[in-house]
Amino acid sequence: MRILVIEDEQKALAYIKKGLEEAGYSVDTAADGAEGLILAREEDYDVIVLDVMLPTMDGWAVLKNLRALKATPVLFLTARDDVSDRVRGLELGGDDYLVKPFAFVELLARVRTLARRGPPRESDVITVADLEIDVTRRKVRRAGKRIELTPREFALLQLLARKKGEVMSRTQIASYVWDMNFDSDTNVVEVAIRRLRVKIDEEFEVKLISTVRGVGYVIDTRDDD
Repeated sequence: MRILVIEDEQKALAYIKKGLEEAGYSVDTAADGAEGLILAREEDYDVIVLDVMLPTMDGWAVLKNLRALKATPVLFLTARDDVSDRVRGLELGGDDYLVKPFAFVELLARVRTLARRGPPRESDVITVADLEIDVTRRKVRRAGKRIELTPREFALLQLLARKKGEVMSRTQIASYVWDMNFDSDTNVVEVAIRRLRVKIDEEFEVKLISTVRGVGYVIDTRDDD
């Protein structure tokens, strides 16, 4: 089983990694939130051990972005034994919560419990009307026609398709696809949506990508903009 540990305190990171490896797990590590999010998105882990206070991106932001696409079980680590923190973590999609300092045997027991539970398996193929996205092979077809996308375009399309029918704001899209905080003076999202529409919708009567003015973008089978 594979575990990802995202922790910026080097001693704690080394301690957790060593203990989990001795327990038979394969362990990857990251010392800041942005790096951890990249690993969490690109690799498949059985459990993620996630510290709340991290440089570049805190644990709350990491989990919020991760939950856009994956349901990997997450064990939060924090130095604060505060009810509001625990509630916030659970509301964002966290699965368990452990307060520092902790006994390693307790962390190991919680990791094992989460690993047995596992995430619900997500489909390798996403379909919206006649659009088919093969996530594993990173191939896209519409009405049987192959569509070539850049890595960013694929990430954007996958995000919208996973959230079919749910309006995604420009802030959410920018955070997931570009790992950036949204700047109102930046039109990177609009440009990417425009280019994606040319490839996905232009040749077809039914338009799948819609604009909800003042809110964001959504993939659905509505023929409107």
